[in-house]
Amino acid sequence: MFDPSVLQAVRSGALAAWAAILAACAAVPASPVAPEKLSPEAIRADLRFVLETLERNHPDLAHSVDRSELDHVLAAVERTLDHPLTRDEAWAALARLNPAFADGHVLIGLQDWREESRAHLARGSGFFPFEVSLTPDGALKILSALGGGATAHAGRTLTRINGQDARQVTRELLARTHGDTPLFRVALLSRRWWLYYWKLHGTPTRFELELDGAEVVRAPASRALPAILQEEARFEHLFRFELLDGESALLTLGSFSWPDKARYFAFVHDAFGRMRTAGTRRLIIDLRANGGGDDDMWKEGILRYVADRPYRAGSSYIKRVLEPYRKPGETMGEVVTGEITSLEEPRLDEPLCFEGEVWLLIGPLTYSSAVLFSNVVQDYGFGAVAGVGGAARVRQSGGVRSVVLPNTKLTLSYPRFVLDRPSGAREPALLRPELVLDDDPVRPRAAVDALLSRSADLRHP
Repeated sequence: MFDPSVLQAVRSGALAAWAAILAACAAVPASPVAPEKLSPEAIRADLRFVLETLERNHPDLAHSVDRSELDHVLAAVERTLDHPLTRDEAWAALARLNPAFADGHVLIGLQDWREESRAHLARGSGFFPFEVSLTPDGALKILSALGGGATAHAGRTLTRINGQDARQVTRELLARTHGDTPLFRVALLSRRWWLYYWKLHGTPTRFELELDGAEVVRAPASRALPAILQEEARFEHLFRFELLDGESALLTLGSFSWPDKARYFAFVHDAFGRMRTAGTRRLIIDLRANGGGDDDMWKEGILRYVADRPYRAGSSYIKRVLEPYRKPGETMGEVVTGEITSLEEPRLDEPLCFEGEVWLLIGPLTYSSAVLFSNVVQDYGFGAVAGVGGAARVRQSGGVRSVVLPNTKLTLSYPRFVLDRPSGAREPALLRPELVLDDDPVRPRAAVDALLSRSADLRHP
């Protein structure tokens, strides 16, 4: 007869042995999986796909692209596509076209880079340890620890990174950055330095950094969530209101995009109500970090309280007819020119209408719908613009669409229309403030204080 105690002993021994095997396996680090390599033919096919898609869908490449410059960069990129590349290496190669596109809405980008960055941190990896700011002349300054935390190195200049000249590293990253102008691209790279450095240089576990050409410090890679990812996710950071001394108020609008628009409109309504109660006579609207979004966020959100006469968001336009935007009588793929003739009527019955001074504070990252808003304010005399200009075109592209490249799975973004400002003027070509103010990234409040110290004489036509 079979003894059950023997079976129990066998089971116990087998379980113990299996547990030991699992423990041993857990103690052995998993071998990193080598990234998949893409063939040169596959990457060249994606490059052709990019060019064909732009030719077929962009309304007017000459709006921003210098053909001779694009052809020069294209030839240089094609020469590098002679061996297999990882997806990140393919991006580093193809993204060299981005500066030649010279438009913040035209780029070869990384698909779902925000989610990928969070997953990278979740796996225990890190990023460049500091938030930085690039100066127009190429100097790289430390703003804070990555994610916005305090650091004793704030304000100091990085001169070497892991043995490499920091200015050379900066040039490499800027050569992949999109945007209208060099000033725009410098500002954009400042916010995404950690991302671009990761994609070109990987993520070392430790960094050796030379500061101010003298002191060398060592810092581990940071596992903090970068500031831009924190800020984009928090309503309270993007949208802020503050009553200031001297009958002034500061309304910070970090974006014209938010999924819960009702919350945004309620926030703005409350701000204008508080200004009415406080007797505010000067309103500063901070758009320095506003990269655009939906026009109703400033039409219904701001101009319903400010506009005192009919206005339009633009004048003449050129567009490519694409689904689902095709109108009756239009042919898919054709290029159409026209004029915006309809006007937005002012809300003269709005009980919280604001009759004081309105200033828009702009910077190199003010873009897209935020530029359209600035155009309207300037052209109709609803207020004035202060800050740093010369970064974005007043003739803006828009209606951005994106497509995934078949082989590399990178993304191509492009606009479907180009719109002139309401006045129709094309000079100056770049957004220009009436009052030029310096902007110190280490002390962002300094520009607000400088604007408050200046008197304004705004006359509404």
